[in-house]
Amino acid sequence: MSGEMEEVLWVEKYRPRTLDDVIDQEDVISALKEFVKKKNIPNMLFSGPPGTGKTATALALAQDLYGGNWRAYTLELNASDERGIDMVRTTLKNYARTRVTGEIPFKIIVLDEADMMTSEAQHALRRTMEKFADISRFILICNYPSKIIEPIQSRCAVFRFRKLSEDAVKARLKYIAKSEGVDLRDDGLEAIIEISEGDLRKAINLLQSVAYLDKPVTRELVYKTAGVVFPERIDKLLKLAFEGKFEDSRKMLLTILTEEGVSGSDLIRDIYSAIAKDVIKLKPDDKIKLMELIGEIDFRISQGATDYLQITSLLAVLTDLGKKYRGAK
Repeated sequence: MSGEMEEVLWVEKYRPRTLDDVIDQEDVISALKEFVKKKNIPNMLFSGPPGTGKTATALALAQDLYGGNWRAYTLELNASDERGIDMVRTTLKNYARTRVTGEIPFKIIVLDEADMMTSEAQHALRRTMEKFADISRFILICNYPSKIIEPIQSRCAVFRFRKLSEDAVKARLKYIAKSEGVDLRDDGLEAIIEISEGDLRKAINLLQSVAYLDKPVTRELVYKTAGVVFPERIDKLLKLAFEGKFEDSRKMLLTILTEEGVSGSDLIRDIYSAIAKDVIKLKPDDKIKLMELIGEIDFRISQGATDYLQITSLLAVLTDLGKKYRGAK
């Protein structure tokens, strides 16, 4: 990479500034542009997977609505930082009750990760939304709309953000790489797409992390930087166990966890993906049981169980399962 790198997060540097900059959410954007034309918006609920542009769209809407002075009319809060009722009664309520002057008689409150709020806080928020409806508009952002209480959902226009298409993410990454002078190879781009799984924020952050190494962005470099195991390695790990080579699979697992520094929670998710893609040919009933076990192991690891012991037990089950298939031949 040529030149000195700016000490700035690319995810912020290339954040959409207007609704026209938001990619791959055409239906949502067209509706929001109509609100901007009318200079009036309802309370809204943006839901969808991480990294699909929900927060960026909310802030771009504010910029289109208010112009260069948009920050004076916009409050952005993260509900995961302050989940309780006190946040609603103090910070949020004090801002919501203040009047503004200008062509647009209301301000916007963007509440990120609203699904992390307690039920008590959400009920307090509902009352605040009702009380200051004439001078404040709320944009609630969440990954799981089912965690938002019904009284709030019914008071919002709901917009669902879909997972970004592979082509849209590729185009954005190529644009950023070209702008930053990064030598992004085709296999490196494919690797970033595989790892990010439609999360553009994750993809941009990964691209920047690899770019700091000032080397061509290749598949191998991307996987090493991300701390993710090559899919081929996961396939081999599972096949060794299934073919009865339990000790070889156990040693390989130890290498992956210790020498390569991969976390158990990431590895178990990679194993899940490999099983889902039929890396090992299993009967439907056996596949279901194995998926259930993987889910249980994932939960145990999240609760503090030793990842090596838990995944070793999975390999043991897979070895035992393989005996049945080899005996049937």
